[in-house]
This record gives sequence, C-alpha cells and structure tokens, in this order.
Amino acid sequence: MDIQRLLDDIAATVEPLLGEGHVADYIPGLGAVAPGQFGISVAMADGPVYGAGDWQRPFSIQSISKVFSLALVLSREGDAIWRRVFREPSGTPFNSLVQLEAENGIPRNPFINAGALVVTDRLQTLTRDAAGAVTALLRTESGNPAVGVDERVAASEAANGHRNASMAHMLASYGNLENPVDEVLEHYFRQCALEMSCADLALASRFLARNGVASDGTAFLSPSQSKRVNAVMLTCGTYDAAGEFAYRVGLPGKSGVGGGIIAVVPGKCSICVWSPALGPNGNSVAGVAALDEFTTRTGWSVF
Repeated sequence: MDIQRLLDDIAATVEPLLGEGHVADYIPGLGAVAPGQFGISVAMADGPVYGAGDWQRPFSIQSISKVFSLALVLSREGDAIWRRVFREPSGTPFNSLVQLEAENGIPRNPFINAGALVVTDRLQTLTRDAAGAVTALLRTESGNPAVGVDERVAASEAANGHRNASMAHMLASYGNLENPVDEVLEHYFRQCALEMSCADLALASRFLARNGVASDGTAFLSPSQSKRVNAVMLTCGTYDAAGEFAYRVGLPGKSGVGGGIIAVVPGKCSICVWSPALGPNGNSVAGVAALDEFTTRTGWSVF
C-alpha cells in the first residue's frame, strides 16, 4: 500500500471540511488559531513515517497528554490507579461536575478532566514533577528534544480554568487528591499546553501499536497494559462522542480541544491528525473525517 499517496488523497478529500466547526475559544490562548489548517501523519510500527498537509506544524496537544500521563503511572506502579478512577464511558461533557459529585469523587474514566487530574496527582506523587515526566517521555518517544510547553497557552488555561479548579477542589474534598490543589492544577495545565506536531505525536504514541515497546526497544508497558490503554482510548478517548468515533473510525483514539487526535492500529501503526475547528463534542471535524477515510480505505480497524 502506498501510504504517502493515501495521505495526500485524504488531505484533498477533507479539504472542503476545513474550518467547519469552531476553535476552542473558551481557552483564549487557543482562540486565535487559524481554523483552516490540516495535518496527518502515520508512523508505521516497523519504522517509516509519512505525512501530508501541516503534519510538521506544532499545535497544542491538550487532552492528548492524558494518554501519556496514564501510561507513565501504569508503567511505574501497575493497576493501583484504578482504585481512584473508573474505566467507563462518561456520557456527559468532559468537564462535568454533576457526575463527579454523583459518584462520590471517583471520576468515570482517566480521560475526562476529573480523571486526568487524579492521574496527574498520582504522577506528581511518583515523580515530584508530573508535567516534566510527561514532557520527557514525549521528547524521548518522538525523538524531538524541542517538545515543550507553550507558556502563553499554559497561562491562559490557568487564568481561565475555573471549572478545572472546581473539580480539583471537589476531588480533594472526597480525599481523592494526594497533593495540594494548586500544585496538581499547575502540572495539569502545563502538560495540556505542550506543543507537538502530527509527526511528533504519531511517533510518541507508537508504543501503543507495538505492545508497549518503546522507541529504544525496551518494554515501556507490558502487552497487557498496552492493550488496556488502547481499550480505554476506544471507549473513553473522544469525550462523550466515543460511540460515534468507534462507529466511524473503529480504532482506539484520543482527542484534544487543540484539534489533534491520535489513533492506534495495534500491530501496524499509530496516526495523528490535526485540524483546529471542533464539532459540538470537542473533536476535530476534519480530523475525524480523515481517520474515517483512512480506516475505510485501508481496512485497518479493530473491528
């Protein structure tokens, strides 16, 4: 299969969708991003990397970072985190306070904001620098030492993250945070404000297509842990549209409100798409369409 030609075709196919939707202007640092951009990159499990469009342009990864903080916690202490966060789809917005209170401070899954705060809290306990640990992992796995935080976006999130702060205080009130609220929030905002390109993220997530094997050939996650991260991505990775994403794309995936989405074809490749304009559930309109085209044309799906 000519992957490069396929990606070029997909970029042309989704071009009419570029700009459809809206950028995440509730985070002022993201509100000025031009909505009509698009990139796609595929990192094959055995080495080659392909791309089309704006595939080498950095963007704010936002909630995609949650995959890597979870993987780090699992790699360091196994399944202990699941005593503090569930693994079920939320069915509610990613920043819902109602669900968190109804379930006594145990977040529904690690990819909604409350769950990611708990994971960040645990990673902070384990490393004393949660955002730094995520940054180091992403630099190593992408091979790009320039991966870093967009300080403007981080400051914007901190200044406007009132609902996240409310969730963190609620988690603390239920005894589900180990570290001070302000410390957890700082590291959470900083990991969300990391900037990477499609190429960087396709490479960084490739261990999930390789049964947990890292870029240096060592086991970062066990095959079982890799399978389980992929499973939670499939059921919970695209906010409250995970069912629609599974229906259209048929792959484990994790989106971010910066417009990026990573997806994994176990045993074959990892993929990253980016287009900043979002649909009503916070997922990139053109990005979902591009992944739909990719799995339809290749037949690569978990179904």
